Amino acid sequence: MTARIIDGAAVAKKLRQDIAAEVAAKKLTPGLAVVLVGEDPASQVYVRNKGRAAEETGMKSWTHRMPVETTQDQLLAMVNQLNNDPDVHGILVQLPLPKQIDSQIIIAAIDPAKDVDGFHPVNAGRLNLSLPCFVPCTPQGSMILIREVEQNLAGKKAVVLGRSNIVGKPVAQLLLQADCTVTITHSRTKNLPEECRAADILVAAIGKPAFVKGDWVKPGAIVIDVGINRIDDTANPGKSKLVGDVDFAAASVHAGAITPVPGGVGPMTIACLLKNTMQSAAMKAGVA
Repeated sequence: MTARIIDGAAVAKKLRQDIAAEVAAKKLTPGLAVVLVGEDPASQVYVRNKGRAAEETGMKSWTHRMPVETTQDQLLAMVNQLNNDPDVHGILVQLPLPKQIDSQIIIAAIDPAKDVDGFHPVNAGRLNLSLPCFVPCTPQGSMILIREVEQNLAGKKAVVLGRSNIVGKPVAQLLLQADCTVTITHSRTKNLPEECRAADILVAAIGKPAFVKGDWVKPGAIVIDVGINRIDDTANPGKSKLVGDVDFAAASVHAGAITPVPGGVGPMTIACLLKNTMQSAAMKAGVA
């Protein structure tokens, strides 16, 4: 068996085109404000990509760069300023934050109606209750990719490897809403390979390169690899490469469909951020 490769870049491109069309049709000008504290190289790349993608879909985009020594009170003041700016429909504070800042306090300070990351306790709680809310972008994108392969998920056995508030828990909630039978596992789960082998849908979000081995994958399973890990490229000394949480080559022998890294879930995260921002603007304009 050779797995179907789920092309997240192509799906994300189509989603961005649909968002741009809806923005134009509804005559909206959504505004996305991103706050970047410090000089983390990966965060800078993410922020740049988000800003470019927003502008390509007809949105306004602002990046507020703050020094690494920014205090929590200073960042809270910035968040409050954006909360009160009528041109801003989505606020994203890029994580991780410097150690002197409590990220949970910052997230809780964002207006839930502008929390397009979907991390605010109000949005997290509403997701848990299956109520309308901003769904976190990576889980939302993962579900779109799963449905590229299989529309009817009812009764499927889904295993989520990882229990973070950003990916593991919310993607489990979305799978439950799709009528899957869901098991959340993590690095301390007993008999982890056996748990993974039972999955019709396996979502790996544990942050360890090539952690999921090929023989952990049930034949024909849908494998969604959320991991983004930079490791040394042994084939090119002195260079690095991105890999996922799944041993891609080995898993592809068993899986029915699998996302690559890069080019899988990553592009969907940005596309879903734009989708949430557009929805926020539509709700404010009364055209949602």
